Amino acid sequence: MSDPVTLVTGASSGLGELFARSCAARGKRVALVARRKNHLDQLARKIGKGTLVISEDLTDPDAADAILEAVDKAGCHIYCLINNAGFGARGQFHDLALGDQLDMMQVNMIAVTQLCHAAIPGMIARQGGGILNVASTAAFQAGPNMAVYYATKAYILSFTEALHEELAPYHIHVTALCPGATKTEFADQADMADTQLFKKFAGDPAAVVEAGLKGLDKNKAVVVPGLINKVMVQSNRITPRSVTREIVKQLQG
Repeated sequence: MSDPVTLVTGASSGLGELFARSCAARGKRVALVARRKNHLDQLARKIGKGTLVISEDLTDPDAADAILEAVDKAGCHIYCLINNAGFGARGQFHDLALGDQLDMMQVNMIAVTQLCHAAIPGMIARQGGGILNVASTAAFQAGPNMAVYYATKAYILSFTEALHEELAPYHIHVTALCPGATKTEFADQADMADTQLFKKFAGDPAAVVEAGLKGLDKNKAVVVPGLINKVMVQSNRITPRSVTREIVKQLQG
């Protein structure tokens, strides 16, 4: 027998830290994954005894295997997987370093896929579990000046919706969380803090986390937190794609 853990990637700050804290407050044993071990150690001390600290860089293609090995060595199994880690970069595709954009694809898409593929068989065997993949409202349209980031989030949304259907017979909850601009480190890291998108529309990260966990509890396929974000997503259904692209370009200009 092994102990169930909720594994949270990108747990050293922002939404990831809040996910970890919220899950621990619910009485769950948490496994923290991120590059910055000192931040994870500090958070683990605050969360409490039994918290796993796994320092891995998800840009490394072998990181997912190392994470699963660390969980197994601790005598645990992943009962709930929260794929929160991700980053963006603002700028025209041809001006941004290709290596950075390939790293973005590795973290935002491939590592998510790897971790899901590793965790799902155990969930099926136990006839239960949960997967929460953090996508974005960016998933619903193309993103000029952030072309690769928007494309990675479109992948996560499509991938997660498909898993939601595939895993329903095994009583596994699968949810795509699609927040809009949120007040975290992401804006500074992606060079977007000065954009109209983040100046005018950035939301509360605690509300995003709460909406995501509630959506996972209810096994909602897609969760879009916040009224403004819901309106923006729904408007994409009727707005010509050419118009949507221009709006996104202006917001990120």
